[in-house]
Amino acid sequence: MNCVRWLPLIGLLLLTGDRLAAADPAPRKTLLILGDSLAAGYGLDPSDAFPALLQQRADDAKLPFTVVNAGVSGDTTAGGLRRMDWLLRRPVDILLLELGGNDGLRGLAPEATRTNLLQIIRKTRERNPSAAVVVAGMQMPPNMGEAYGTAFRQVFPQVAREEHATLIPFLLEGVGGVAELNQPDQIHPTAAGHALIASNLWIVLEPVLKKILAP
Repeated sequence: MNCVRWLPLIGLLLLTGDRLAAADPAPRKTLLILGDSLAAGYGLDPSDAFPALLQQRADDAKLPFTVVNAGVSGDTTAGGLRRMDWLLRRPVDILLLELGGNDGLRGLAPEATRTNLLQIIRKTRERNPSAAVVVAGMQMPPNMGEAYGTAFRQVFPQVAREEHATLIPFLLEGVGGVAELNQPDQIHPTAAGHALIASNLWIVLEPVLKKILAP
């Protein structure tokens, strides 16, 4: 067999393979949002909740991330911790931890909330050592008492410092307590409220997404 005759064909196959490899999209990374009724978009179409709006922003910015909305209405930090083994069956590149509000509204001990948040982060990093973590802080209404409110509010920066996570001091900044941005229960945001939450979150999240994608 004359090998020279095959050289052009081999070259064509190699070139075609290179073009196909270049055309293959980069694998999408995962942003997991572990949350409660806020992430779940209680009272709204899921497309109006902030996780879906973050997906839109990532797509518009051509950042190849899939936002996984693991928001469950009524969930506590203990409930989120119990769900982690199932959620971590897929790789996680960024964890946005939006839990704790229901702990506070139920008057649970802030130290228990802190312990659960730490365990969630550590379990995530056991499976995904390079995962970035963003902790969304929450605050309690005045009727929970000043001492309790202060102790609860301090949990989130403590956890973020201890685990070298990015902190969002208050998830509901500019939304909490604003009547027109909340549903009649004055707890769950309206679609406009979620839009503002997504805007505030994106300021913090966009650099984290870009850092994960950096070579």
